[in-house]
Amino acid sequence: MQELLTLLQNSKYCVILTGAGISTLSGIPDFRGKDGIYNKFDADLIFSIDYFNKDPSYFYTHSRELIYELDKKEPNIIHRALAELERRGVVKAVITQNIDMLHQRAGSENVIELHGSPKKHTCLACGKKYSIEDVAGILENEEIPMCKECGGLIKPDVVFYGELLEHDVIEKAIEESSRADLIIVLGSSLVVQPAATLPFYTLDNGGDLVIVNNMPTPLDGYARNKYDDLVEVISYLAEKMDIDISEHI
Repeated sequence: MQELLTLLQNSKYCVILTGAGISTLSGIPDFRGKDGIYNKFDADLIFSIDYFNKDPSYFYTHSRELIYELDKKEPNIIHRALAELERRGVVKAVITQNIDMLHQRAGSENVIELHGSPKKHTCLACGKKYSIEDVAGILENEEIPMCKECGGLIKPDVVFYGELLEHDVIEKAIEESSRADLIIVLGSSLVVQPAATLPFYTLDNGGDLVIVNNMPTPLDGYARNKYDDLVEVISYLAEKMDIDISEHI
């Protein structure tokens, strides 16, 4: 981990790529870990746009904890450490595959949400916008949220399987990854595209890749360093860089 610390301290443009693994400390299950969503039900169906259009109740039944109880979750030491590193200018951008909005709540400002955000929802019929709080309130009494204006189906502004990512979002993620001389992947299995290709833009720029994940990834062979324990790594960096995370453990 001393080498990672040196890489980080010497980096002129460090970018972080985060996946679901960093939010497990906040009580949000990941997808492919030993206690992940795939071990409980078919996550591909939950976030399938085709299945959502056919049977939206499946999504709204199985996504309560993932999305509509996020107000009960708090940013953990990883989110807070990254926010402090950004405040110090060490980290330039956080690119995330997550839709839990915990990076922003921790204080990170330059956050690129590859898969969108449930902060806003949209009626698929008339385009009326709803906040996540509005929809959570509807779901307290109804199985499926329907538009109060036209009766249309409401969907979170999250990119489902079968939908295209926002062009501006992926372009910004590619731009940041291309500028980076160091990209650190935290808690991602790097199997979902296009997020899995982003480290190659850094590598092509002559930069370094570091991966921290408790499972193997397809990019392990490209990494300058690979670590398994997120808490151990973040705690080490926090201690060496004088970042106080004790109250958030």
